[in-house]
Amino acid sequence: MSVRLRAGVIGVGRAGGALGGALARAGHRVVAAHAVSDASRDRAASLLPHTELVSVEEVVSRCDLVLLAVPDDALPALAQALQFTPGQFVVHCSGRYGYGVLEPAARRGALPLALHPAMTLTGTSLDIERLAGAPFGVTSPEPLRMAAEALVVEMGGEPVWIPEDARPLYHAALAHSANHLITLVASGTEMLQAAGVEAPSRLLAPLVQASLDNALRMGYHALTGPVVRGDAQTVTAHLQVLSADPQLLAAYVALARLTADRALAEGLLRPLAAEGLLNALGGQP
Repeated sequence: MSVRLRAGVIGVGRAGGALGGALARAGHRVVAAHAVSDASRDRAASLLPHTELVSVEEVVSRCDLVLLAVPDDALPALAQALQFTPGQFVVHCSGRYGYGVLEPAARRGALPLALHPAMTLTGTSLDIERLAGAPFGVTSPEPLRMAAEALVVEMGGEPVWIPEDARPLYHAALAHSANHLITLVASGTEMLQAAGVEAPSRLLAPLVQASLDNALRMGYHALTGPVVRGDAQTVTAHLQVLSADPQLLAAYVALARLTADRALAEGLLRPLAAEGLLNALGGQP
């Protein structure tokens, strides 16, 4: 996209601040933004220092490209309420939605794009650099595909095409892999602290990093540990020590069952060993 646009950001959260900064670095003029909270205003001052903070309506009226960086649940109503104009790019960064949520804007002649950075963000200036080389889930009407992908490349990202009807599954995959990984590692850290380990992150880091690398390269064939070995007695011991925390116990059981099922299907777990293991897990909620 060689044309330099007047861009505006509605919602200067972590994603809005980072993407607004990336647009500015790409040569687009981020002329207007809307920020409500003190944190968002501070973020705008840091990441978009030359951008005027105005009302939502003024962002739309001033800009050739409007970035809607708002919570998923707020996006449909916002797309319906705002008076977009023909030829105006309307971009959202929600992982859940494709361009269909912007249909009210498209009916007014606007050009809808869904550009979701598949990257965890912090809300600081580090995010703009973090977007360099990051994959973006891109969804748009087919005639706008080249423009959508070019905009991602300008921001330093790598476009990955996601069909409109696959957006919920795409987003579920990212949330399951990335967000739940944080919960797993953080809860593992708590367990090690309870076990008296003084620096649990130092103990976990090499193991978790190697496991992630192996999983990305090998899939289920990277599995190790008591479940894939069918060590039912070891798993039973785990269940006993986790019984004091019902939520943690339930998560362990659910993931152990899923691991056993996938390992069995892949031929990594022997059926006889799987029977004993699943019996041990079967008595748990």
